[in-house]
Amino acid sequence: MPTIHLTTFVAAPADRVFDLARSIDLHRKSMAHTQEQAIAGTTAGLIGLDETVTWKAKHLMKMRVLKSKITAMNRPLSFTDEMVDGDFKSIRHEHHFKKIDNGTLLIDLFHFETPYGGLGRLVNQLFLTRYMRTLLETRNQAIKEYAESEKWKFILDK
Repeated sequence: MPTIHLTTFVAAPADRVFDLARSIDLHRKSMAHTQEQAIAGTTAGLIGLDETVTWKAKHLMKMRVLKSKITAMNRPLSFTDEMVDGDFKSIRHEHHFKKIDNGTLLIDLFHFETPYGGLGRLVNQLFLTRYMRTLLETRNQAIKEYAESEKWKFILDK
């Protein structure tokens, strides 16, 4: 099972970074290039423990639907979302937030498993892991951009 480990420094308080990371609205903005829409469950605002969101987006030339659930939350240190239904065999995304003197380390551990056995593993090696890493990096850059400027107020002060 591939795991993507990303660490992003954000010059902002952990509470702010934590809430931006679970914002449906910011996620949608950061994934605009995939036409991502929240179509069921929690479709706006901040997602919470045991809540689900169903996303519809265009990935790899096809509209895809993925439902995930927040399965663990320890504010403002971590939360985990897991795929309930979608094209993957499994997805588990752990979000960790470490307070440091000048901001927050946003740490992602993204575990995923594709169907199709050996063929799926080959696709992971050749393409999919890099594709998923790029999506996570894009999302984290949006969190960083909003958290480090006054833009966060447009997301969290609604």
